[in-house]
Amino acid sequence: MSANITKSVWESTASRVRFEQLRGNKSTDVLIIGGGIAGILCAYKLKGAGIDFILVEAKDICGGITKNTTAKITLGHGLIYDKMIKRFSFEKAKLYLQAQIQASEEYRELCKEIDCDWESRDSYVYSLKSSEKIHKEIDALNRLGVKAEFRETQELPFSIEGAILVKNQAQFNPLKFLYEIAEGLPIYENTKVTGLTPHKAITNYGEISYKKLIVATHFPMLNKHGLYPLKLYQHRSYVIALKNAQNVNGMYVDESDAGMSFRSYGDVLLLGGGGHRTGKSGGCWQELETFAKKHYKNAEIVGKWATQDCMTLDGIPYVGQYSKSTPNLFVATGFNKWGMTNSMAAASILSSLVQGKSSPYAEVFSPQRSPFRPQLAVNAFESALGLLTPTAPRCPHLGCALKYNPAEHSWDCPCHGSRFDESGQLIDNPATDDKI
Repeated sequence: MSANITKSVWESTASRVRFEQLRGNKSTDVLIIGGGIAGILCAYKLKGAGIDFILVEAKDICGGITKNTTAKITLGHGLIYDKMIKRFSFEKAKLYLQAQIQASEEYRELCKEIDCDWESRDSYVYSLKSSEKIHKEIDALNRLGVKAEFRETQELPFSIEGAILVKNQAQFNPLKFLYEIAEGLPIYENTKVTGLTPHKAITNYGEISYKKLIVATHFPMLNKHGLYPLKLYQHRSYVIALKNAQNVNGMYVDESDAGMSFRSYGDVLLLGGGGHRTGKSGGCWQELETFAKKHYKNAEIVGKWATQDCMTLDGIPYVGQYSKSTPNLFVATGFNKWGMTNSMAAASILSSLVQGKSSPYAEVFSPQRSPFRPQLAVNAFESALGLLTPTAPRCPHLGCALKYNPAEHSWDCPCHGSRFDESGQLIDNPATDDKI
């Protein structure tokens, strides 16, 4: 099996909309930096609220992480709810859940009018090792008011210890959806912000004066505030698209970060996995291709791509005021592999906050919550190791040593997840310049 197609199935099936480059100076009440799903949904909601705004994207909208999602719209985010009840409280877990349910319903209503291959699907979170974990999460969901059931599914090509079934979730084509809602919005593509002052963004093609700023650049671009280089790390994962493989009716995800995900798109099976911390070694596409050869002997790989996710210290995104000292600066980041519902939730929260209104979910997602979690020490160690490693090349973000990724022929930063091609051109942030 082999594949020459390196685009995601979404890129191959959606007709993109294009926007002009900024020319000259502009002024606006709200500036959004970042044209991925979070930024576009923020823009869409601000338009609906009658708020004056501009969105700028350094390259093409949806051209970064968004185009490579597996696009599952579900409240089933691994085994998060049992953990949240224990770490925080039942009330906070309930609010997080309600934010996901509201996000899903907003998608459902919008997609009634948009041709984006919307399909209702059951969601399964499975475990290869522990039925006890599954039962605990089911109990947590039931206590929170969700009808969750135990299943021993027959759709997967291996045996499992059990799965959590939540019915009536959904999947769609994210680019068909986003290109539709972005059309007509005040968006400028190929407009990179090269400098920021408290009320002015500087680009190569003009300046934008603003009153409030939303940073939706996947990994936040400002290091001065908020400690995001310590509060976030990035995780890479891989997808292959298979024809002539046994399809699945549900959406499946392993509760383990090292596990695999399954969903269908038409007559194609999307198989995800091979994940690892960006800048570290992992199974990559080879793991998925080996699995496919074993379990789907007649399948043909018709697409392959990779993505990466910003991971927070406690499994909850950072959405809200960027830092305590920046009242007019806001952020949406750290969606922990669940960017579809969390982006919609972020857009709801931020569209309220920039208008000076409250949001019932703001406290749960607040970037100002305590950073003292075990992952903080891991992130600090990786940053120190990257800084002290004497080899070149270095990442221009904060100077960490880059590691070569032979699967993708790229130079990746194990500290904060920036990536560069072999010629040194920037692929993924938080770096904003080519490698040194």
